[in-house]
Amino acid sequence: MDMSIEAANGVKIPQLGFGVYNLKQGKNGVFEKTINEAIKAGYRHFDTARIYGNEQALGRGIEDSGLPREDFFLTSKVWTTDLGYWQTQQAFEHSCKKLNTTYLDMYLLHFAGPHYVDAWKALEKLYVEGRIKVIGVANFEIEHLEHLKKHSEITPMINQIETHPEFQQQPLREYMSRHQILHEAWAPLGQGNKALFENTELKDIARGHQKTVGQVILRWHLNRETIVIPKSSNPQRIKENMDVLNFNLSEEDMERIARLDTGKRYSVNPRGYQVNPMFVKLMKLFM
Repeated sequence: MDMSIEAANGVKIPQLGFGVYNLKQGKNGVFEKTINEAIKAGYRHFDTARIYGNEQALGRGIEDSGLPREDFFLTSKVWTTDLGYWQTQQAFEHSCKKLNTTYLDMYLLHFAGPHYVDAWKALEKLYVEGRIKVIGVANFEIEHLEHLKKHSEITPMINQIETHPEFQQQPLREYMSRHQILHEAWAPLGQGNKALFENTELKDIARGHQKTVGQVILRWHLNRETIVIPKSSNPQRIKENMDVLNFNLSEEDMERIARLDTGKRYSVNPRGYQVNPMFVKLMKLFM
């Protein structure tokens, strides 16, 4: 089964990736062990960001695997303090250096912060030069995408947004589909929210497939043609999250999960960036 999704430019993105948000380097070798376990489990798509502070450790883990760089799909993101035409190009070079690579498979604007249009022009330049295979954004709402469309040559190819069964992002998904913008979910498992994992509907569906609730949620994302980047430092969970290709959800299962949408975010609303000067400081608590 080809578990990849094509971007608007034809580049294939592995649909099931591995997120390293909040996995810190230098703590008893936990980060290195986690990356090693993920690679052994079959993950090749890794998602990081400058603000996570672990690009260098991820690059080291990939190099230590002994596998060719071309086997991996690496994503990083430019943080809001580095938005701007020249600043973003410098941030890209720093990320490449830390990841020990000359190019990135995907590079995203982390938020629609000040100067994000100029930052996007920098991504367009790097894309045309062949330094980035897929350019996109994260945490962009429709108004941000519309504004960018009016001031850019290339439409974002992907938008990485908070998505889980209680926050399904349907209006934004429909907009993105119309404009050939892929949907990538961060916090695809709701950041391990206990109430979500104790949901009776999800537990009932999981029992019917002899799978865990987490596996059902990931399968739901995959069926919606969403790219997912679950995160775990637990070796068993790392393998479990990958073991979602040997079953499928029925239309009834998908409808039952669709009814769980409450519109409830578990994180900060990205619209607040434009009006709340404390947003960056608040976001660092989540990063």
